[in-house]
Amino acid sequence: MREFSSPTTVTTDPRDSIPGMLAARLARDPNGVFSERHEGDAWVPVTVTEFTTQVTSVAKGLVARGVEPGDRVAIMSRTRYEWTVLDFALWAAGAVGVPVYETSSAEQVRWIAADTGAKLAVVETPAHARVVAQVRDDLPGLTDVLVIDEGALDALVAAGAGVADDEIARRSALAGMDDLATVIYTSGTTGRPKGVELTHGNFVALAEAGVDGLGDVCAVPGARTLLFMPLAHVFARFIQVLCVPSGAVLGHAPDAKHLLADLASFQPTFLLAVPRVFEKVYNSAEQTAGSGAKLRLFRWAAKAAVDYSRALDDPAGPGAALRSRHALASRLVHARLRSALGGRCEWAVSGGAPLGERLGHFYRGIGVRVLEGYGLTETTAPTTVNRPGLTKVGTVGPAFPGTALRVDDDGQIWVSGPHVFRGYRHDPEATAEALVDGWFRTGDVGTLDDDGYLRITGRTKELIVTAGGKNVAPAELEDRLRGHPIVSQVVVVGDQRPFIGALVTLDAEMLPGWLSNHGLPAMDAHAAGQDPQVLEALDRAVARANEAVSRAESIRKIRVLDTDFTEQNGYLTPSLKVKRALVLKDYAAEVDALYVDTRHGD
Repeated sequence: MREFSSPTTVTTDPRDSIPGMLAARLARDPNGVFSERHEGDAWVPVTVTEFTTQVTSVAKGLVARGVEPGDRVAIMSRTRYEWTVLDFALWAAGAVGVPVYETSSAEQVRWIAADTGAKLAVVETPAHARVVAQVRDDLPGLTDVLVIDEGALDALVAAGAGVADDEIARRSALAGMDDLATVIYTSGTTGRPKGVELTHGNFVALAEAGVDGLGDVCAVPGARTLLFMPLAHVFARFIQVLCVPSGAVLGHAPDAKHLLADLASFQPTFLLAVPRVFEKVYNSAEQTAGSGAKLRLFRWAAKAAVDYSRALDDPAGPGAALRSRHALASRLVHARLRSALGGRCEWAVSGGAPLGERLGHFYRGIGVRVLEGYGLTETTAPTTVNRPGLTKVGTVGPAFPGTALRVDDDGQIWVSGPHVFRGYRHDPEATAEALVDGWFRTGDVGTLDDDGYLRITGRTKELIVTAGGKNVAPAELEDRLRGHPIVSQVVVVGDQRPFIGALVTLDAEMLPGWLSNHGLPAMDAHAAGQDPQVLEALDRAVARANEAVSRAESIRKIRVLDTDFTEQNGYLTPSLKVKRALVLKDYAAEVDALYVDTRHGD
């Protein structure tokens, strides 16, 4: 067993809370800019005083609408300024915000709202309201649904006009470090999300540690970040809170279609993203280069960046010839790539899935240092991260300040620290399995090197993490797709890939009758797997299976195999469970084929 910990200078008080952290920022920096709102073609600054005033006004409206301390309120929206105002207003009112992905299905909304006992839901659009309406009869405790695009926040401000400031001050002071701040639902291997209960102390401790360990990134004069990851995800939620003590200016980019334009106009100094974003920037740049001499120039410049970055890790450093080649590549190509990220971006924090050493070296070589990290919903976001002066490309870094890491003799990764969640909602058995003697069992496996840098080598669970950082539990999709008469086995794939796909086998016993019933000639599994009408039927089955999950979790492509999985050929256990690892190993070429024609797609 190996164990490492990182020191911290942060001290906390049992009375600390997120509203207390905002009050401290207001006291020391009332005229500082907290955020910039995108209005038309301009970014309009919002001072700490203005933001706090808006938060208080919305909190009064929540009180007027009957929200009591401890009540849960669901938020279903893209990442936008109003999300942040509402989140802090809920904390100011003593309530608990429950994020819901804006792509979630009605069934997912029903489960989250029912499990938390949500009293109120605030959604972004009328379409989101219609999703909630599908399950409203199953949620007797849900008193109302407010729509941001229909003036929800203005309506709350108007409703709260008669609520005294003292009531918000009283409620803001109720929470301490141990009190619940949010419940975030994370996919489990069974397909039913578990509610991770995170406290005010989890966020306060991690935010203060973030300023301590990443001060050169987020707490220097002029620091600013554009948030485009979903605020329903713990990573973005943490960064939103981190901006309170760090002083970094926060911007929001709700529409990925406008991301490049937003980056150019906002000009962030640091970003947080998942590997897929960095892959798309690289791939689109390569595509833009076209062919011929321009493509050769791009690839030459990319290699110069990678070679230069790798040489930085050598004690001798890059030689004169490499420095010269790198400087020329920077002028000809790298500068345009930096401009794509806004022109001022020096740092990026990447998590959710491995970035890969090549891209890590490429970005460092063009002047954007990607600090790869690792964390889970249960750790309130990062639990390890490469930091300025403490970076090894290819690792997810050392323990975050104030955090301890342990890798046991089986390679299992354990984490301890004030950022670790207090338990799973309404699931004491899962909590007892995950939290043991002050340590959190992550379910991941890895190695710690002699300097305490962590490498993730695998997952003990079957949970899939796409290149976009989306956690996907395959069981429900597999079960639903197996419901089709001619489908025998399904293995959902997509770990570290741009989207979810599936390998499908056909049931040889069911196939003849199904073909006859559909007016199709007799054919074997190989022929059926290529027949347009059979494939259309399977596509319809996939669409039905996808109805149970969000778009990000849905199966985009399938590949029909010639051979079924059986106990005889070794792909099924005696209890008829698919040996997933063996299938992925033996059918690696088939999995790769799912992504060949769409590697640059969404």
